Amino acid sequence: MIFTVLINFSCTDLEDLNVNVKDPAQVPGESLFTSAQKQLLDQMVRANVNFNVFRLYVQYWTEVTYTDESNYEIVDRTIPEQVWDELYKDALKDFNEADKVIRETEVFDHLVIQKNNKLQIVEIMSVYTWSVLVETFGDIPYSQALDINTLSPQYDDGLTIYRDLISRLNAAILLLDVNNEYGSFGSEDNIYQGDVAKWYTFANSLKLRMGMLLADVDPTLSQTTVEEAVTAGVMTSNIDNALFMYSAVQPNTNPVYVDLVASGRKDFIPVNTIVDLMNTLNDPRRSDYFTLHEGEYVGGENGVENSFNSYSHAGDRMHQPTFEGDIFDYAEVEFLLAEAVERGYAVGGTAQSHYDAAIGASIEFWSGTPAETATYLAQPDVNYLTALATSTASEPWKEVIGTQKWLALYNRGVEAWTEWRKFDFPVLVPPPDAVSVTPLRLTYPIIEQTLNASGWSAASAAIGGDDVGTHLFWDVN
Repeated sequence: MIFTVLINFSCTDLEDLNVNVKDPAQVPGESLFTSAQKQLLDQMVRANVNFNVFRLYVQYWTEVTYTDESNYEIVDRTIPEQVWDELYKDALKDFNEADKVIRETEVFDHLVIQKNNKLQIVEIMSVYTWSVLVETFGDIPYSQALDINTLSPQYDDGLTIYRDLISRLNAAILLLDVNNEYGSFGSEDNIYQGDVAKWYTFANSLKLRMGMLLADVDPTLSQTTVEEAVTAGVMTSNIDNALFMYSAVQPNTNPVYVDLVASGRKDFIPVNTIVDLMNTLNDPRRSDYFTLHEGEYVGGENGVENSFNSYSHAGDRMHQPTFEGDIFDYAEVEFLLAEAVERGYAVGGTAQSHYDAAIGASIEFWSGTPAETATYLAQPDVNYLTALATSTASEPWKEVIGTQKWLALYNRGVEAWTEWRKFDFPVLVPPPDAVSVTPLRLTYPIIEQTLNASGWSAASAAIGGDDVGTHLFWDVN
């Protein structure tokens, strides 16, 4: 009898040892949101070539010694898989779980609207993340994605997904309550600190961007979406910029600081493609974009080995651990509006007024002054009307807006790559040892061919081939 009691007691003790009393049984939805937001921003801004190669593709930077990625090699490091995983498994999965937990959490009556605002902000961030995936790969798993019971989700048509994302964004915008005194996430939101009015403006600006991306493939939806966004209210100054606040303490520093400073590596230098153009234009942003080398701004040759000490480097501001992560800003909004005017959309203003405002916003964000903006805009190669007149492009406004937008998006490689594919300006010549054309998309992760062969095969056929040179649905030119 004593023996039996001792055994039962011993078993109970052993079972208790399997319980981690220091970990919560459930992570709060707000913490999941904070984590997902950081995962997403880290992926969008980092320079580590295992995850983000887009500064190289648009010829802002090139590698010094190991030049594979500058020459469009994406297989050896399984770069598409890393991008896929960061957005699906880390960001979207956590946003999805945050939505579930917040939705199931009971709150006092006076916090119901706050809870709803949190849900809509999670939705807005999810839509943004989905849009990046579609713009990067094309057709992707969507309707069956994030379902743990579906091991081989079907791929959905990219244009169909994009239209649905705009519908989801419209619904979230309508449900945001900017007047609620309790706001939303507060300090758990490292972009707008829970300011619902800022999120409302961000959502409409995202709607503007997504609408413009459809201009050549669905002009009716594009115009309606853009005009609705502008009427509702988009960003109107740099105060509205979507900037992620990084810490001075690792692991919460800006990933660019990690890649350029904390890693101790010397992998990147600016490319002469951008440096030479900015020198020609006497661009006032050079002092923030680059360091001086022997009193001049000097870029290296793209895709070949360069001596790190013989060229300019990324600007000092980008070496700071607290440098903000930027995923959307006022300058981009004004460039989008300039494009909208050229396409005949009713957004107010002129193409030149929006173009001028975009350049001014970019210069001032990078520590420039209104006087420097005025001097820069007065140059014949920059002035909107004279630049249009001297352009030899079939649609001169695409060259003028596209080139200046490329300059303004210097620290936003992912969006710069998307805009370059849309405008086809500036003309980027592939490096001498390029293994392909300049990528127009990332190929699907190789692991998809094994784990989701039927879905991968159908999607590859639908988009015209799983190749970096395949034009996506919105890139029709």
